[in-house]
Amino acid sequence: MLEALYRGLTALAGPAVRRLLDRRLAAGKEDPHRLPERLGHAGLPRPPGRLIWLHAASVGESMAVLPLIDRLLTLSPRPTVLVTTGTVTSATLMAQRLPPGAIHQFVPVDLPAAVARFMDHWRPDAALWIESEFWPNLLRALRKAQVPAALVNARLSAGSHRNWRRAPRTAHRLLSTFRLALAQTATEAGRLRDLGLADVRCVGNLKYSTSPLPAEPQALAALQAAVAGRPAWVLASTHPGEDDLAVQVHQRLAPRIPSLLTLVVPRHPARGPEIAAAFQAQGLTVSRRATGALPDATDAVHVADTLGELGLFFRLAPVAAIGGSFVPVGGHNPIEPAQLGAAVIYGPHMHNFAEIAATLEAAGGARRVPDVEGLAEAVHALLTDPEAREAQAAAAKAVADDNRHAVDRVMAALAPLLAEAGVHLTGDAR
Repeated sequence: MLEALYRGLTALAGPAVRRLLDRRLAAGKEDPHRLPERLGHAGLPRPPGRLIWLHAASVGESMAVLPLIDRLLTLSPRPTVLVTTGTVTSATLMAQRLPPGAIHQFVPVDLPAAVARFMDHWRPDAALWIESEFWPNLLRALRKAQVPAALVNARLSAGSHRNWRRAPRTAHRLLSTFRLALAQTATEAGRLRDLGLADVRCVGNLKYSTSPLPAEPQALAALQAAVAGRPAWVLASTHPGEDDLAVQVHQRLAPRIPSLLTLVVPRHPARGPEIAAAFQAQGLTVSRRATGALPDATDAVHVADTLGELGLFFRLAPVAAIGGSFVPVGGHNPIEPAQLGAAVIYGPHMHNFAEIAATLEAAGGARRVPDVEGLAEAVHALLTDPEAREAQAAAAKAVADDNRHAVDRVMAALAPLLAEAGVHLTGDAR
């Protein structure tokens, strides 16, 4: 009944959703050239042959599935992989990172008419949804079309689990869309089974299988020359409320670490001018990468307000603190700096990566700190003790290397579903 009510309400919600999209467009949260895609109007023709639809909500999910996309493109016969996301930032990154044979579209808003247009055009042969974004009309359309579907890299927080348990029949109905769920952890597998999903397997986290973040060699060489051996640390993927931590840490450590350089990479690059202005107001000399500037010898802080260049700064700085973990966002992927040899620090809020964080900490590969005082102490300790820094970085890289085969387990588990869609693992075509 709840699903029917939702469908009825969304059928009437077209004008309100269009106004919402207009407001998002004005705020820079939608692409003006591709807004029709959000209403189900395809921006590209459907390629011939088999098509696998892979939906990843935003940046973190879409980056995690890049190794899975590479493997899907080795299937026989080779399918097209359609990737949908819902944010402008993720679309930009997909334009940079998707391999030939994979295409990107914005996911349609969950209005019945938009969903119908999307499904009628793309006609997916299989659907792989990443993590835990459940849109009722999209899932209903998959069930109605009898598209083989799986929930991949599945995660379900304790709070979401409690909320879904209040409507168990609706949860079971939505989750019945998926033939199987491949959970990140045993805990999340148990939550999904509790909501009625029968075939749930724990195969590990695809984030371990991602390739190291790229870095353009000339850009890296220019940054290394500009920094010229200065002690540097990076606070990466910051959210509002975290940027000032970098200032406080810098001001505490600069008297003890001469020529210290603090690098700040905002999660949303558009915040760069605002962040730089706030730093300058506190008396710091600041440069911004978006202006084309390199860190000057007199700069205390360099704001890396560009998109897709985090790999540069994890290579440049031997110590990396993870944003989103000092405010209750849930943290960002600590495997990315670990793969590139940085010593990892994060704050108390790492619930989006709880299993990975626990594994890193148990191996001595990361430091969790409670506040700015703890952050300053950890940065100072790692920058001034190369042996301890290198040991921590090596432990983190070992964790990443030991778990990198998650994508192999995912592909093996998906093989029967993909065969039903008409594509097979290489050497297994029948």
